[in-house]
Amino acid sequence: MIEQVQQKVRELLEAGTIQGFLGLREQNGHIGPYLFQDPEDLEGMSLGDRERPGDTRYPLSKLLLTLARNYPQASLGILVRGCDERAVNALVAWNQLDQDKVVPVGLACPQELAEECECERPYPEDPVAGKKTEPVAFASVARLQELEPSERMRYWLREFDKCVKCYGCRDICPVCFCRECSLEDQHLIRTHNLPPENPVFHLTRAVHMAGRCIDCGLCEQACPAEIPLRILYKKVGQIMEEEFSYHSGETTQKSPLQIADNQ
Repeated sequence: MIEQVQQKVRELLEAGTIQGFLGLREQNGHIGPYLFQDPEDLEGMSLGDRERPGDTRYPLSKLLLTLARNYPQASLGILVRGCDERAVNALVAWNQLDQDKVVPVGLACPQELAEECECERPYPEDPVAGKKTEPVAFASVARLQELEPSERMRYWLREFDKCVKCYGCRDICPVCFCRECSLEDQHLIRTHNLPPENPVFHLTRAVHMAGRCIDCGLCEQACPAEIPLRILYKKVGQIMEEEFSYHSGETTQKSPLQIADNQ
């Protein structure tokens, strides 16, 4: 599988189609993001565990955005799984990336990983490596919806009370791109009151993620308090689907909230 990705990236670099490729490389026993610029470096490329390609998770699109802001004329490639491709599409839709300067190289996740992540689209549109597997329904939202409203409220208040306001959810989010974060507003920050006032912090972020969240689950994975954030944002995504028939990141189509905001 990795040979297919390496070959595609080599062709893109040697043809000058891209000036760099943002992927993963194993160094000193650890796998992390790496910008490949020399085809000779591709021998060190990694897709994660050989048995479970795609399982090493980084917000590569967030790093791509940083590179694009600093080198706006460069064309860059990026390794994308299903969620990574949705993140790139969302950033294009929100006018943060130039689609003509981004070349995705797709990797489909294996079925085992798709089931573990409960991923509804565990593959990019046109994977270079791997096979498109069956989507997996995300059942946690439905289970929570079965509770009475008062029980759901108590559930979320208990979860939010665990928050230490580390900003890990924001910092790892591949589609958090604001230069000035609304979550740092002085009215939301009370440094002498930890955990932060409940539930303003997380509800503010949930509203902010409407039309953006691409359901990658990195926020929940990064949360040191193990708050089930993906359920919260998944519910926001369901509301966007029910009200506007909109799925963030499936295409580069603008969010209905963007369109309304611009009118």
